Amino acid sequence: MKSLRGQLLVATPQLPDENFFRTVVLLVEHTEDGALGVVLNRLANRSVAELWHEVSDEACDDPRPVNLGGPVSGPLIAIHTDESLAEMEILPGVYLAAQKSNLDRLVAQDEHHYRVYLGHSGWGRGQLEGELEQGAWLTTPATREYVFHDGDDLWETVAKHIGDAVLLESLRIKHVPRDPSLN
Repeated sequence: MKSLRGQLLVATPQLPDENFFRTVVLLVEHTEDGALGVVLNRLANRSVAELWHEVSDEACDDPRPVNLGGPVSGPLIAIHTDESLAEMEILPGVYLAAQKSNLDRLVAQDEHHYRVYLGHSGWGRGQLEGELEQGAWLTTPATREYVFHDGDDLWETVAKHIGDAVLLESLRIKHVPRDPSLN
């Protein structure tokens, strides 16, 4: 089995689970025993500051929204770019933190990118592989730009990227200019 850690899962219309309608999931871990990821494009109706007031004695005034990582409850998770607070590297320069001391330090700084996730997405042994075989997900390598994408068009952006790559490969086109009208 080839691990898909550090890949994005892009939900297709064949995916029947409403929890994942038009979602992009970053796979944090993928082994023979299962997979764990976080939904990148779902936001909660609360800010990091509001959440931190409930879960920590440390001060935090971050107004950005908390992300909904998926339907599985669990500890808070942060995806970030601060290597000194890394508990796991997901892809080059993108890390995971879940320990309270690391999370407190992460939300207190403004030097590194980070996102806080409530919940996560999980698959048992063979479950994700079955969904992939059924065409429920498309995959593509994650990038730092996708992981920290601002805006509500991430699903469209990544799906278009995958579609363009498939089209170029099937037509054996080696290069397409950014603006073909200038050709």
